[in-house]
Amino acid sequence: MAHWEILCFALCSYLSVAWAATLGVVHTEGGFVEGESKKLGLFGNYIDIFRGIPFAAPPKTLEDPRPHPGWDGTLEAKKFKNRCMQMTLAQTDVRGSEDCLYLNIWIPQGKRQVSTNLPVMVWIYGGAFLVGGSQGANFLNNYLYDGEEIAVRGNVIVVTVNYRLGPLGFLSTGDANLPGNYGLKDQHMAIAWVKRNIKAFGGDPENITIFGESAGSASVSLQTLTPKNKGLFKRAISQSGVGLCSWAIQKNPLAWAKKIGQNVGCPTDNTTALADCLKISDPKAVTLAYHLQLINLPAPVVLTLALSPVIDGDFLPDMPENLFANAADIDYIAGVNDMDGHIFAGIDLPAINRPLVKITADEVYNLVKGLTVDRGERGASATYNLYTQPWGDKPDQELMKKTVVDLITDYIFLVPTQWALNLHLQNARNAKTYSYLFSQPSRMPVYPRWVGADHADDLQYVFGKPFATPLGYLPKHRTVSSAMIAYWTNFARTGDPNKGYSEVPVTWPPYTTEGSYYLDINNKLKTNSVKQNLRSRYVNFWNTVYQSLPQVANFSSTEELLWS
Repeated sequence: MAHWEILCFALCSYLSVAWAATLGVVHTEGGFVEGESKKLGLFGNYIDIFRGIPFAAPPKTLEDPRPHPGWDGTLEAKKFKNRCMQMTLAQTDVRGSEDCLYLNIWIPQGKRQVSTNLPVMVWIYGGAFLVGGSQGANFLNNYLYDGEEIAVRGNVIVVTVNYRLGPLGFLSTGDANLPGNYGLKDQHMAIAWVKRNIKAFGGDPENITIFGESAGSASVSLQTLTPKNKGLFKRAISQSGVGLCSWAIQKNPLAWAKKIGQNVGCPTDNTTALADCLKISDPKAVTLAYHLQLINLPAPVVLTLALSPVIDGDFLPDMPENLFANAADIDYIAGVNDMDGHIFAGIDLPAINRPLVKITADEVYNLVKGLTVDRGERGASATYNLYTQPWGDKPDQELMKKTVVDLITDYIFLVPTQWALNLHLQNARNAKTYSYLFSQPSRMPVYPRWVGADHADDLQYVFGKPFATPLGYLPKHRTVSSAMIAYWTNFARTGDPNKGYSEVPVTWPPYTTEGSYYLDINNKLKTNSVKQNLRSRYVNFWNTVYQSLPQVANFSSTEELLWS
C-alpha cells in the first residue's frame, strides 16, 4: 500500500472514531450512567448499549417494589446484572438474586449525530412466571434477548427488563397480608422508569410499546388492562399468551400459599402468621418450596402452573375480561404459534415425540377429560367428539398426535387469544387491533417432521438471530426474521405494522368484526398469507357450546389432587 493510502486510511479511521455518535455519560433520575458504544461494521453506524441500570431499589422479600434511592458518581452500566432468584431447571437449587430489578437499553446511532425521539420497545420475557431473565438464555455470549438487531434494523430503542418470579414474584394469600402480583408491579415500575427517563437516551416517552412472549405475553396483556398504567405506553404486542389464558390468573392462591408455607415450616392457620413467616423465611427455601411436576402428572401440565398473577382488588381490580375498557386507547397485536401446545403435549403424552410409540384413543380422551374437568363428562365427550371427527375409523398416528397438539394449542393459547382480540376490538376507541399466526416449522432436529412452530419458536426471529448468527440459519429464516422485525418495529413507530421505517412483504390488514383477518407468518409471505377466521369452528365451540354446558366444579378436582 502506498504511503499516502496508509495516511488516508489512518485519517479516515481517526475521523470515524472522532465523529462517532455516542451518548457517552447519561443523566438519569438516579444519577449518571455510562454504557458501551459499539461500532457496527468497518464504516457502519454505532449502537449504544446500557446493561444493568437499576429501575427500583433491591426488593424486600414478598413486598412491593420501591423507588431506587440513587447513587453517587457514574454508574458503569456495561454488564448484565443477576436474574431474579429462580429455581434451576433441575429444581434442586436456585440461581439469580433477590437484588435483580435492573433493565438494559439498546440505542441505534447515526454516523454523525445521536438519535432523538425514537420509538421505544420494552420487552417482557416469558418462562411460566417461574424462570427467565432480561438477557435471555446465553450461548457463547450470544444472549437470546440481545436487542441489537431489532434496534438497528427497525431504528428503535429496545429495553429489556427483569421482574421477580416464582413464589417471590407471585405468592399470595388472597388478602392484604400477601396481596401478590409483585412481578407485575416490578414490570410496571420498569415501564414507568422508561417513561420518565428514556428521553435522555434519545427515546420518545410518548411512543412506548410493550411486547413479550408466553408468561411475558400474558403480562403484557395484563399491563394493558390494569388501571395503574394509564398513559404510560401506547401500544402492546402479545406473542403466545393473554390475560384470559387459564394459566394467567391463579383463582385460589391461598391453597398454594399454604402448601408453600407448610414446605418451609410456616404456620398456616391464619394468613397474618403465614405471611409474616414467609417474609422472614430464607428466600431460597421459599423458591424451592414450589416444585413443578413433569413426570407421572395427576393432571395436564398446564393446570400445575400455580404461581401466576391474582385478582388483588388493586393492581388487577377485577377479572381480566372485565378490564378491557382500560386498553381502549392502546394499539394491540396478538397472536400464537400454530403448534404452541406441542411442548406441553410432549409432557402430557411423551409418545407424541416418539415415532415408534403409539398413542391410543383412550389416552387422548383422558387428556381431554383433564382439560375439561370443570364441565365434567359432558364437556369431555363434546370436546373429544369435535376434535376426533376427522379421524374416521382407522386414524394414523400422525393425525392422532397432531390432533392432541391442536387441542392443547387451542385450549392453552389460541382460544383465549381470539377472545382477547375480540374484547380489545369491542372496547377500542381509535386503537387498532391486529391478529397473526406464526407457522414457520420448528428447527428442532429431534422433533417429528410434522411439528410446526412450537412454543417460543418465534423468539429467534423477532430478535434477529438469523442475522446475528448467520451460519446457524438458511436464507429463508432471514426472510422470516426481516419481516417480523419490520412489522413489529413499524407497529411500534406508527401503530400500523405496514407503515414506518421498514418495507414489508405484504400488507397486514387490521382485525375487524367484518373481516377477522390475520397474517400467517412464515418464509412464504405473500398475498395469500392474509387469511380470515382462524380455526373459527374450534374457537366458536369453546366460546359458545362449551361455555353453555353446566359447570360441575369451581375448583377442579385435579387442582385438589395437586394441593394434597
